[in-house]
Amino acid sequence: MAKPENDTFIRALLRQPTDYTPVWMMRQAGRYLPEYNQTRARAGDFLSLCKNPNLATEVTLQPLARFSLDAAILFSDILTIPDAMGLGLYFAEGEGPRFERPLREEWEIRSLIAPDPDAHLRYVLDAVTQIRKALCNQVPLIGFSGSPFTLACYMVEGGSSSDFRQIKTMLYARPDLLHHILEVTANAVTAYLNAQIEAGAQAVMIFDSWGGALSHAAYQEFSLHYMQQILAGLKREHDGVRIPNIVFTKGGGLWLESIAESGCDAVGLDWTIDIGEARRRVQGKVALQGNIDPAVLFSSPDIIAAEVEKVLASYGHGHGHVFNLGHGISQFTPPEHALALVEAVHVLSAKYHTDQ
Repeated sequence: MAKPENDTFIRALLRQPTDYTPVWMMRQAGRYLPEYNQTRARAGDFLSLCKNPNLATEVTLQPLARFSLDAAILFSDILTIPDAMGLGLYFAEGEGPRFERPLREEWEIRSLIAPDPDAHLRYVLDAVTQIRKALCNQVPLIGFSGSPFTLACYMVEGGSSSDFRQIKTMLYARPDLLHHILEVTANAVTAYLNAQIEAGAQAVMIFDSWGGALSHAAYQEFSLHYMQQILAGLKREHDGVRIPNIVFTKGGGLWLESIAESGCDAVGLDWTIDIGEARRRVQGKVALQGNIDPAVLFSSPDIIAAEVEKVLASYGHGHGHVFNLGHGISQFTPPEHALALVEAVHVLSAKYHTDQ
């Protein structure tokens, strides 16, 4: 497997020297792009778009045609695993993802089985292979999954939640049942990410979107523990090439040191933590990814450049930084403002990578 022509992103994750700070954006293929909306309309609905490798490839490449991004990320959804478990995923207009059969009864939970990615998630793996081919090895491709706890939130709640009442009730009243869900799901995520690596993903990321909703003790037991289990089972090399990984817990700044000790190569940061302080806290053990507030992109290009400079200056001189948003890009973002961000990172970061 030849390394990408632009491997700046991979080298940054491995804390190797780079000429500038690489940049990509969470949810970079999405509704803020007119061309994405056109492709989604052709697909008929979001799930059909995810399950069509040709269209998933098309939308994955769309932001790279507009912006000089340093990585592509597979277009898919974190809920592919519970969908493959038979929970009946659907997307209600204006309500987001929902499950027809959320996990509430003990017999349902005890019957839960990790899906075989080759059999039940083949459309994702086919998309990974197709995207890699279409990229012509210009930039790396990121594969991903939701974390076990985040997936469990949707599986138990039946969809998005503002108070996590169902899963937190289970967590405290029947922790044995939640641990069973998490164990099965962790096995599923490990197999799924490894299958993505075998299909061509050159880095992988775990999205722990809801880990920040937990108490200190509960985060360690019900979220971080299972991500550590996944990291221990991940392929670190494929075809002789190192495959780095990233862990992102939204709201996870309180547990930064613990996450850095989890076995990951990089920690993703949301916008609530100063990246310079985060760098001091992790003591060079991992790379850092982040972490500008996505709302900055609603301002002018001049302000965007100034805010980019603040993040770069806070991280400081040296390597091991992947620039990103602190969460996914908003559907209301003007595309030209995303372009201003990418260009500002490339121009302004070079001085932080020169020899001192």
